[in-house]
Amino acid sequence: MAEAPAEDHGFAARCLMRAVPAATLATQSDGQPFASLVTPACAPDLSVLLWLSSLSEHTRQLAREPRCALLFQGEAAEANPQTAPRVSVTGLAERIEDAALKARWLARHPYAALYADFADFSLWRLAPQAALLVGGFARAHRLRAAQLLPEPAHVAAIAAAEAEIIAHVNADHPDALAVIAAQLAGGAGDGVAAAWRLVAVDPDGCDLAAGERVLRLPFRRPAPDADAVRRALILAAREARAAPHQ
Repeated sequence: MAEAPAEDHGFAARCLMRAVPAATLATQSDGQPFASLVTPACAPDLSVLLWLSSLSEHTRQLAREPRCALLFQGEAAEANPQTAPRVSVTGLAERIEDAALKARWLARHPYAALYADFADFSLWRLAPQAALLVGGFARAHRLRAAQLLPEPAHVAAIAAAEAEIIAHVNADHPDALAVIAAQLAGGAGDGVAAAWRLVAVDPDGCDLAAGERVLRLPFRRPAPDADAVRRALILAAREARAAPHQ
């Protein structure tokens, strides 16, 4: 999990939600609960984006009852699965049409380009209303929406600069992206060899992609503006270069 400032459980929850490639969606039909695997991406404001087929049971259930929950789970630090960090999010889901948000979901799941234009698929957005963060065994924190969501001013500031940040970093600093990716991948050699690109930025971190592989770089603290993003990327590259495996 990210090194959140003391007691900033909302930031820790956001970092986990933005990092995991899959989650469990809980829906219901006539009072009967139903759980399914989904592949979420988070918009800058933490709205959860889902690309769902109308042929799926959970999609039909959401259409009838938009109240739902999502479980995001990280890796357990020990053999006991209860040590895994996790976030349960409740909210309302709605079907939307938004080309920019679809592109953001695809940036997180590039392999899905194969079926992104199938007629039975559509974009859904879940607006988080509350969450339960469990940082490990017996470490639970209930979060209201105001505690969970990023600062709107931070979201707006970085959204306004995102395209420029991405273009600059990809054009001028591919070497920095390569070493950051290698560090995120645990020092694996393919992290350096691949042509990594910056594909998304938000107040809590950024996404790097090479082909169908995506890595998440969480910031140490929320970034309020583009300058804070620049400093975070410089720090990440400096630390990756200084790491023993480099």
